[in-house]
Parts: sequence; structure tokens; C-alpha cells
Amino acid sequence: MSRPAPRVPVSSSLTRRRLFAALAGSVAAAALLPASRLRAEEAVEQPAEPAAEAFSFDLLTERMRQAAASAAPDPEQVEGFLAALDYDGYQRIQFRTDRTRWQDPGMQLRLQAFHLGWLFGEPVHVYEVVDGNARPMTFSTADFEYRGGLADQVPADAPMPGVAGFRLLTPLNRADLFDELVAFLGASYFRALGRGTLYGLSARGLAVNTALSGDEEFPRFTAFWLERPAPGEQSVTLCAALESRSVAGAYRFVIHPGENTEMEVTARLFLRRDVEQLGIAPLTSMFMFGGADPDATGDFRVSVHDSEYLVVNTRGGETLLRALNNPPRLASSYLTMTAPQSFGLIQRSRRFDDYLDAEAHYERRPSLMVEPLGDWGQGVVRLIEIPSTFEGNDNIVAYWVPSAPTRAGDALEVAYRLSWGLEPRGSGGTDVARVVRTRSGVAGVAGAEVAPDKRKFVIDFAGGLLGELIDPEEVDPDVSAVNGQVTEMVLSRVGDSETWRLVIEVQAPAGAVVELRARLSGFGRALTETWLYQWVRQ
Repeated sequence: MSRPAPRVPVSSSLTRRRLFAALAGSVAAAALLPASRLRAEEAVEQPAEPAAEAFSFDLLTERMRQAAASAAPDPEQVEGFLAALDYDGYQRIQFRTDRTRWQDPGMQLRLQAFHLGWLFGEPVHVYEVVDGNARPMTFSTADFEYRGGLADQVPADAPMPGVAGFRLLTPLNRADLFDELVAFLGASYFRALGRGTLYGLSARGLAVNTALSGDEEFPRFTAFWLERPAPGEQSVTLCAALESRSVAGAYRFVIHPGENTEMEVTARLFLRRDVEQLGIAPLTSMFMFGGADPDATGDFRVSVHDSEYLVVNTRGGETLLRALNNPPRLASSYLTMTAPQSFGLIQRSRRFDDYLDAEAHYERRPSLMVEPLGDWGQGVVRLIEIPSTFEGNDNIVAYWVPSAPTRAGDALEVAYRLSWGLEPRGSGGTDVARVVRTRSGVAGVAGAEVAPDKRKFVIDFAGGLLGELIDPEEVDPDVSAVNGQVTEMVLSRVGDSETWRLVIEVQAPAGAVVELRARLSGFGRALTETWLYQWVRQ
């Protein structure tokens, strides 16, 4: 996703494809506006730069604790030519590479800003921290290239009241090339890359009352403090202030680039109001079709998704793999447990032929795993799947919901590690066979009359001890269906390969939401990951 995720619901005007099309290659943009809208006297005025002030994560925490004692401030809004920018205008603005910050010799991390305007009308403030003291990082029109004749009409050196967000660059894939590593842009959304990947799913700071009966709340990062890295240093630490009607928060991110780029996140949250459902470490992705939910529109591509499974690793050593859907109606799944080992949204199919998309290259979208640091206690991993007809929409959301009530006046701290990459730790079982393929279709024999109340599911497993077994009598299928009935089950080895195929047929009444579960066992132990699926019977 060369673009941060939109908000739920899918009908939101800030769709991820629309946004990232405008920011392709992380270029911010803006079309030619009437000269009368770009007069110098309409330039936004920047407050006088304050002196450096002491900064630490603890000082930010105390500031947000005090902020939570009063109502959230109204967001700032841009004025003048910034407010006049529309989609076409925004497309013609690009950050000037010669104005990139942190270009001193030996610096392994560089910073560029995203322009305000269009969808980004609320300024975000950025500060640089050196030796425990913070100063504003100021930006002006001199930092951006205005194309299509805008250069002579945009106010020269007009100070910006802030920025829309920023990105960090580092030599991620080649020593001689600074690639984009991470971007913070829009509400509390952010995204990162591991080596060899392209932008796909996003994370965000917090989810508040997502896909419930009332309105969802979208907290936003209003300010960032970035510790200036020393020459040669490859990691970076930054802090952020989070604000919404119900929550004030202080966040710290310690980012380590690599094959799997890792972020150690600490969030200290202070509740202004009761929150019906607080979503910790939310992930947002896109699933249009593929696997057990094939395309019905005639698209030439095999699959279209940024993620294809939700994976959850329990403290008991079980790996749960939930195949994703593009459902006919809003769907939720809740996986109850105590302190998960990890969970995440993953892209397991890694061949071009799995997608056939020569532009999007979905085979290179990163998987993202969340590893709790410390004891998160009792709660649920919630998965939300939203019907969508447009691959520019992010219609998949997953996060942790603590069981304890979240009430006004509460304070809580959570810490976790995010890992972005082709196969980050925890993205699959390590000593068991993995699910390599999920398919579904009409039940019964091909060509026979279709039974509308039945569905066939095919799950292929490979690897682990299972690959060494030959006799099906040594393997025991463990299959269950809630709100449905398993009417047929066949297990066989696929030819001389190490792949084992489990075929099940399930029957359910119209309108039923059927929860399916399957794994293979033998010799007193689990031989495979545990496959999960939700079938919404039409």
C-alpha cells in the first residue's frame, strides 16, 4: 500500500488507493489553482519559533495525563492557499530532495515532509530532539516543488503551520540508495517496509469503537518528537502525542530497519470518557478476493489482497490461521484468549502467478505481526471484515480488545513489537505443517446439480512431520462447524508430494454464520496449524 489506510467504514472518502495514487512513490501533490487563491498575502503565518525546551517520553506522558483532564482541543485548520488545494492541485507538489533533513555525512536516516492541503487540513507539528532538548522542525513553501506553473504563484518561502506527516528513508535494499522506510500520514495511521517489500497494510495508534452501533472515533497524532540519530546509527526513536474526544496518549516508537523492520511501541493512554471498545495495536488491510473467496466479477487476476490470513499464536503453542473474506455483510470474529504470544495479518502467497498483477505486485506486500511485550491479560483478538467492491478500500481490521472495562479516568500502558516483512517471526507455525492453500466451491460432484445449502472447502497442508508421513491412517483430521454440519470429510496425500489435502463439505441453513475449524493430528500431537474460516451462508 503505497498509501495509509482509510478509516472504517469502507465508504469513507479517504480511501487508501485514492490516497496512495496521489502519493505514488511517496510524492505529495497539487494542481494549478487560480492566481487569486495563491497571493502572498494569503500565506499562512507561522508562530514565532520558541526556544528549545526539555523533552523526554516521561515529560510527554505527564503532559498528556494533564491534557486528559479537560476536553480535547479543536483541531487546527489550514487557511489561505493550503485550504484551496484539491486533489488535482495536490498532485503537483513534491518534496524537494535537496531540502531533505538529516543529510549530514554518515547519516543513515533522512526525513522528508508531506504537504498540507486536500485531505490533510489539520497541521501536525514535528520537533527534533538533540541531547534531551526539542526544537521545532519548520517547513515552508521553499521545501516543496510546485509543478505546472505554480512556482511563480505560490508565496515564496511562506512558512507552513505544520505538515501533513513525514517519512523516513534509509538504505534498506541497497547501500547506495535511500529507500522509504516508514511514513506517518493521516490520523494515527502509519506504515513501514521490510527488505524487498512494497507498501501494503497499515497500522495505527489506536482504534476506538470500531464497527459498533455508534460512531467510530479516529484519534490522531498531533505532534511528533524525533531524536536526531548519530552518524552511522541505523535505528531511530520518536515520540508522538495522540488526541481524540475520549483519549489522550503518549507514544514512543523505536524503529529498527532490516529484513524485517521492527518497531518497539509503548503507548500510555489516559481516558477522558468511557470507551465501549478500545482496540490495541490495530492493523488495517485489504482483501478483495482470492483463496476460499474467489472473484465473481470476471477480473482476470487470480487474487487481489494485501493480506490473506489472520494468524494468532497462543501461549499454549497453537497457531491459528483464519482465512480472510470479503463478506456479503459486515462480519466480526472474536478469538478469546489470555495474553497471546503474537497476532497479525499476513500475506503467505509469494509468487507472481498467485496474483498476475504486474503493477500492484501483491506478492511483495508485507506481513505484519504484533508481539505483546509484558502480560496483556485476558481479552480477544477481534477481526472485522467489511464488504467492498473496490480494491482501493481497506476492509480488514484486526486488533486486541482487553477484557477489563475502559472508563473515564483510567490510565493504562501497553507495549508491543511490530514486525514488517515477507515472513516476520510468528507469521506461521515453526514445527508443524502450514496451510499453503485454501479454496472453496460448490459441493458435490462436478457437473452435478448444485446444493445451495452446502459448500465445499479444500485446505492444503505441507511441511513439518506431516511431509514425512505416507499412510492416511497415521493422520487424524479434527474438524468442527458451529452453526453448520460437516456432511463429508476426505483426507489424502497429493500424489508423491509432501502436501496433504483435506476436503470437507458443510451444510447450513440460509443466513447462518458458520465458524469452521480444522487441523490434522497424529502421534499424540498437532501436526498442522489450526485452520479457521467464517462462512456466511447466503
